[in-house]
Amino acid sequence: MTADRRNLVLTGYMGTGKSSVGQRVAQVLDRSFVDMDALIVEREGMSIPDIFRERGEDAFRRLERELCQELSARGGLVIATGGGTLVSAENRRPMEDGGCVICLDCAPDELVKRLGQGEGRPMLRADDPAERMRELLSARRPAYAQIPHHVDTTDLSIDQVVERVLNIFRADPTVWRVTTPTGGYQIHLHPGGLYSLGALLRIRDVRSRLVVVSDENVWPLYGEAILESLRGSCYDPAYVVVPAGEENKTLETTRTLYDRFVDANLDRGGAVVAVGGGVITDMAGFAAATFMRGIPLVQVPTTLLGMIDASVGGKVAVDHPQGKNLIGQFVTPLLVMLDPDTLKTLPEIEFRSGLAEVIKAGIIGDPELFASLESKEGARDLRGMVGCALKVKIDVVEEDPYEQGRRAVLNLGHTFAHAFEVLADYGLRHGLAVSTGMVVAAHLGEIRGLCSASTRERIEACLRCHDLPITYDAQPPAAVYEAMATDKKRRGSRLRFIVPRDIGDVVIDGNVPRDQVLLALERTRP
Repeated sequence: MTADRRNLVLTGYMGTGKSSVGQRVAQVLDRSFVDMDALIVEREGMSIPDIFRERGEDAFRRLERELCQELSARGGLVIATGGGTLVSAENRRPMEDGGCVICLDCAPDELVKRLGQGEGRPMLRADDPAERMRELLSARRPAYAQIPHHVDTTDLSIDQVVERVLNIFRADPTVWRVTTPTGGYQIHLHPGGLYSLGALLRIRDVRSRLVVVSDENVWPLYGEAILESLRGSCYDPAYVVVPAGEENKTLETTRTLYDRFVDANLDRGGAVVAVGGGVITDMAGFAAATFMRGIPLVQVPTTLLGMIDASVGGKVAVDHPQGKNLIGQFVTPLLVMLDPDTLKTLPEIEFRSGLAEVIKAGIIGDPELFASLESKEGARDLRGMVGCALKVKIDVVEEDPYEQGRRAVLNLGHTFAHAFEVLADYGLRHGLAVSTGMVVAAHLGEIRGLCSASTRERIEACLRCHDLPITYDAQPPAAVYEAMATDKKRRGSRLRFIVPRDIGDVVIDGNVPRDQVLLALERTRP
């Protein structure tokens, strides 16, 4: 096995424990420890206050920049930076490229206690060191927030901080930044990431009340972990547990969420944390987006379907009796946390439902992902397939954030699937409906001369390999067609269909005769 040569880099404000934690972590990992400030002092032969006084801050920052380049090229180290070292993006990039950067945080009041009058810390030279500390921390917060991994040390012992730092490093989380017209957000794929939520929200300056929304199936499994993480970062969260199931994703249930938000004194300085599958992330997201004209939203999907579908793109909605997700809008979440450990408790039927969406991602834009799933072994690499499916969706969403063009390809199989769900009165799982919907779409592509029979057969075989449905036994094709009339993806009176041309290549087809749609549906009946 190849040795892990990533550097483990600890950064954060002065007084958060970088040096003491770094030394302990280095001992556990049997690595060399480098304290950047101490190394600069040793090499320059003078203290940091003297460097500031005699050469100026610019000279000190130049020494930091050169040392970042040097250490990032070495590998296999545990590094503690100075408090301002990684404020510069120029310094952050090499450190992140060559390692895992973790920011240690601490509540301002606790930092005041730890730092006292700031003796020996030139950045705190002021008539009121405590006030200067708060000003400097506030100024650096946006830069710290760019660092993907955080541990809040406020109420933790050194041993506890060391444990959390090691957990993050060993889990090797993946972080994507999704760019949107209004800014962007991070998606964390992090085993054990539920315990990092509090620290990640604190650094994003969420200062007011948090309300966690979950359902009666998920809350008993992960509620305590969520509350522990949030309380550990000095939050006092409220929580709402609603009935599980698509049939509850309604305006009526959403109204009860508004009532609970009011009871909890939720305001725009707080956040809604949605913990659950796609029903919860959709509904809680819609409630957050419409309460007080918008409350920050944190998405924590706990199902495979939620992780690869609902977590990306900012679409939130509730259902109407005449159609799925007819009432909704786009919202940019504050943060998305995907903890694959939550999939370990996922019922088999729910896992298969999510797997249909993974296969869909492969058909849309990742032939290698699809090929890996043509055998059952391909579904065993949870983290790998989630990451690949997310990459497909992120690329499409960034190109078309508001579904004005290419983003429609993500709806492969969905026009048919939503009709199946409506006809089943939402008693059919979404992913299972999508599975059959993709087969109908492949038949439609074949009928229209866009998709070869061999490509359609590969899609069917892949779905069948994972025990996913490739036929439907709902009402006759004409009834399915009528149910599609309320689909939100139509343009005027015309339905648009996404059909595969090949694995990794799909096309939007908006001029399909009714009789061809009915024929494709008929071919997919048992």
